Amino acid sequence: MCDGNLINKLDVETLIESEYPDVAVLMSECLSFCGLCALKPYALVNGARIFGKTPEEALDKIRKKIEEELALFAE
Repeated sequence: MCDGNLINKLDVETLIESEYPDVAVLMSECLSFCGLCALKPYALVNGARIFGKTPEEALDKIRKKIEEELALFAE
């Protein structure tokens, strides 16, 4: 996640890492999607851009994507 991202109104790093101990949240000064972080809350999950209209919506979508990714390893 980009440090300047709108999603950082929430403590996403702590929330995700406490809910999913096998998942690491990496913070970066810039993810090279110039201007995107100022427009919408988003994060990259294994290379996929996950967006939301609000930080809460983005977080819900991030959780869903994490669940999908983890399910691949459970099979």
